Amino acid sequence: MMRIAPALLALLWTAPLAAQGGTCRFHLDRVGGLGQQVIVGGDTNYYAGGGVRITCQGTSVSMESDSAAFYGRRSGTIVEFIGQVKYRDSLVTMDANRGTYYRSGERWEARGNVVTENIQNGSRMVGPSLDYYRAIKGTRDTVEMFSVGRPTITYQTVDSSGTRGEPYVIVADRVRMKGNDRIWGGGQVTIDRSDFKARGDSLRLDTGAGNDGALIGTPSVEGTGQDSFTLTGRRIDLKLDHQELSYVTAVDSGHAVTKDMDLTADTIGLGITARQLVQTVAWGDSIRPLAMATDYEIRADSLAIDTPGQRLKETRSFGKAWVGGKIDVETNERDWMSGDTVTARFAQYDSAGAVKTALASLEASGTAKSYYRIASTKKGEMRPSINYSRGDRIAVQMKSTGNRGVERVDIRGNVDGIQLEPAATKADTTKADSSATGNQT
Repeated sequence: MMRIAPALLALLWTAPLAAQGGTCRFHLDRVGGLGQQVIVGGDTNYYAGGGVRITCQGTSVSMESDSAAFYGRRSGTIVEFIGQVKYRDSLVTMDANRGTYYRSGERWEARGNVVTENIQNGSRMVGPSLDYYRAIKGTRDTVEMFSVGRPTITYQTVDSSGTRGEPYVIVADRVRMKGNDRIWGGGQVTIDRSDFKARGDSLRLDTGAGNDGALIGTPSVEGTGQDSFTLTGRRIDLKLDHQELSYVTAVDSGHAVTKDMDLTADTIGLGITARQLVQTVAWGDSIRPLAMATDYEIRADSLAIDTPGQRLKETRSFGKAWVGGKIDVETNERDWMSGDTVTARFAQYDSAGAVKTALASLEASGTAKSYYRIASTKKGEMRPSINYSRGDRIAVQMKSTGNRGVERVDIRGNVDGIQLEPAATKADTTKADSSATGNQT
């Protein structure tokens, strides 16, 4: 063992390190205190303290710490850094308690309070450990990172103009990142932002060329803004537009809950624009779409619901479509319309200073059928008459004022039906008999 002055240590250390060849040619830039040279068998190890800085010649890679140790050729050339460790290259900055650089595989390992920041996009990862693989020509085409111990990733978003937006916060038991735009997470994955939450056992996310992702293992996605929604399924696929969530699809056992409805189906897709839910689509055979709301129920092989500006505008149902209105409190029945296709259109109206949504028209085509009750015009008669109609096309126009009941019904092509009037009550019959007796007198 030999104690060596800083200048001599730098001279001794740099020469053998640079002679190793390969991608990273270590160069000892600075030693703040005394060092040691230790010969072990046919190899030489070096130790230095008081502030050490090492770079890879001809690259942007630099490594600093309070002290460092270099283990020679027989160990595969390993450099350990201890205390206030700093790693820098053209892509990331990284601070940690300890760090180790392995020339075999050009791998950097950081341990203890690891803070990593992507210089190019501003994303940040904090956790107990990180394995960092540099991009090496002929070995790997891009940087790769691995982290365990539930690291927290603040994933920065950038719009088409290059302006940074609100980041996503991603946490998982273990994480793999490739380049600037691909992430894989496993074990209790969470994604959070002010308008958005997602949960799952595993995550795949590509914010680059793919612009997509997926959550599996009891996944859920929740919109937490003014236009809130919750979506669950066996798998949830994500679509992005300039790193903003634009579409989510629940595949297998889909279930969506919005402010307007509760929807179940094999597959459910939600279209999102400017962080607002603008369209819902659903389809399936093992689980046919069923949409339930306070004022309506929809069943079909597939359906689409348009909600631009957070207002219900139109629903379109296809394949054995059935649309029912609000449940009658006395009969517990709904007026309904069915057909190969049923389209319902809605309009907004003012009610005591508040904007409300109500059905404006309903149209069925292809073996169309309708069942609706008509309020009695007779004084004192509370029971409605019942109309059942069939045709190739049935169109119902609702009143725009008053009680907003049915204004007009048009039925076209192969028309038939029946109108059932309420039977006369016993009191009505007695009154009729008395009138008849009086006439005879």
